[in-house]
Amino acid sequence: MAKLLWQPSAERLKQSNMYRFLETVNKAHNRNFTQYESLYQWSVENIPDFWAAMWEFAGIKASKPYAQVIDDVSKMPGASWFSGARLNFAENLLRYRDDRIALIFKGENQDTTRMTYGRLYEEVARVALSLADAGVRAGDRVAGFMPNMPETIVAMLAATSLGAVWSSCSPDFGIKGVLDRFGQIKPRILFAADGYVFKGKKIDSLDRMAGILKHLPSIETLVVVPYTAKDPDIRKIPKALHYRDFRSGKQNPAVAFRQLPFDHPLYIMYSSGTTGLPKCMVQSAGGILIHHLKELMLHTDVKREDVIFYFTTCGWMMWNWLTSSLGLGATLVLFDGNPFFPDPGALWRLAQEEGITIFGTSAGYITALKNAGARPGKDFDLKTLKTILSTGSPLSADGFEYVYREVKADLQLSSISGGTDINGCFALGNPLGPVYAGELQCRALAMDVRAFNEKGEPVINQQGELVCRAAFPSMPVYFWDDPDFKKYHDAYFGVFPGVWCHGDFIQINDRGGVTISGRSDTTLNPGGVRIGTAEIYRQVEQLAEIEDSLVVGQDWKEDVRVILFVKLAEGHALTEDLIEKIKQTIRTHTSPRHVPARILAIADIPYTLNMKKVELTVKKIIHKQPVLNKDALKNPEALDCYENLKELQDE
Repeated sequence: MAKLLWQPSAERLKQSNMYRFLETVNKAHNRNFTQYESLYQWSVENIPDFWAAMWEFAGIKASKPYAQVIDDVSKMPGASWFSGARLNFAENLLRYRDDRIALIFKGENQDTTRMTYGRLYEEVARVALSLADAGVRAGDRVAGFMPNMPETIVAMLAATSLGAVWSSCSPDFGIKGVLDRFGQIKPRILFAADGYVFKGKKIDSLDRMAGILKHLPSIETLVVVPYTAKDPDIRKIPKALHYRDFRSGKQNPAVAFRQLPFDHPLYIMYSSGTTGLPKCMVQSAGGILIHHLKELMLHTDVKREDVIFYFTTCGWMMWNWLTSSLGLGATLVLFDGNPFFPDPGALWRLAQEEGITIFGTSAGYITALKNAGARPGKDFDLKTLKTILSTGSPLSADGFEYVYREVKADLQLSSISGGTDINGCFALGNPLGPVYAGELQCRALAMDVRAFNEKGEPVINQQGELVCRAAFPSMPVYFWDDPDFKKYHDAYFGVFPGVWCHGDFIQINDRGGVTISGRSDTTLNPGGVRIGTAEIYRQVEQLAEIEDSLVVGQDWKEDVRVILFVKLAEGHALTEDLIEKIKQTIRTHTSPRHVPARILAIADIPYTLNMKKVELTVKKIIHKQPVLNKDALKNPEALDCYENLKELQDE
């Protein structure tokens, strides 16, 4: 039995948005729900009624009402949501235009800046006018290569106000990583900061931008946002304009929000690139809007008076998720930099100074805090803090207990889990319920989530594949360059036909709590950041010294560390210089997060009969788990090389 760590007071429970929603459902549908589990069961058995109630509860702004909530809940993919409705995503996020603070931005060693809702609307209007003057129309792609700063949100809202499709990468991506993504979707306009800051060091992005533009001919204008320099020199970069010169100077500008169908494309998100180029997942404006508002309003209990923070980059879906909090009028805290610079208290100092009420981070960060001996609750005044969110990888029971012991005893710790694919969660927090160590509190409303065994049967109190048996609004509307939906089908529906199979191992207990055991595929998750092995392979393959390689994730100190095995070309040895060369190549062309924790020389790389590397098999061996599928290997003797490696047992 998991340890009970917290439960809401009667006052907090009854003041929650979830409780108000429950009462709304009771009144409208003649029910008498008092507990979350009964509300959840109703929501998955009455999916159209649930989303209709959510539309009203969230106050979705639409110029034309919908005719039907959904045509067929069993149709995946391809279900049609809220047919007939016309709306604009940016208009819903900019419904507040007053003097309340919308955005607080803090960069390493920099003064904090603030932007009101009124100023945010004005900035979006100016950039939207400029995008329209540049010829941007509905369906065009606009991209960002930006830190998590206010201008990134302004650019996204300006683009989506016109019906353009937004996509972004973190500025620590290398040239190849950016081209693997933006090269597929061919954006017309690219917003990029001149650099970013990490561990007190200013890192220039302009050289990379010049390299990116050489291979991205679709870009018509590069808008350079000053960040690390007040007036960056862009003379040598073709098609570049300073942000100040691009942004319209029109007095009293207004946003002409383009009214579009519910399923009009909003975001293009990317898979990890495990099996090749990242898959480009197109998500709809209406689907993301109502799905995010459900999660933020009901499961996270965000209200206008809240100050919400998430430690994220613009390459992670949590940035998109955080940004939707603008639709609730909350104050968003944005941060760029290293969360441990200049010390482990950096983010908690920010929480104290800005009165953060909802603090979002990763399980890896919480584990790192614990390992560093940090005691935020003792060192900082966290009286306003009411909720901590943790995602990216499973948070251990020890991590839960650390939070309640060393951060704050009276708060809701919501471990949440979903994916970039859905830009949201399958399981997350419940303001009406208790928190148990190591458990996600509940499955998300209207998400028919089950744990399936190998026979495709739902199981309780047993580990199984995370599946969702009914359609939901934030499902991708399609994959880019996938006209026959083959990539889409293969990604989620190849295991259990007609059922979304996500690739996580989960266990649902009989009181509704969920435990995530990790990915069931080969995606790496160091520090909670999803990394595809193919992205690393593509860099290693460029090196003449390396004949072949294999990448796995090793469970290590409540996290995952990346292990790279290399089969050396004849005449070469794995010297310290070669190790550094490999790391530098990976760091330069992907990101620092891709750099392996260990690089080991190995005699052979195992392959299946159809010449696929067997990463999962090697992962089992280094974790001393039984391997049952050796007959499927072309060279099963290669597995002997990976047994009892002392280099993987040390610190």
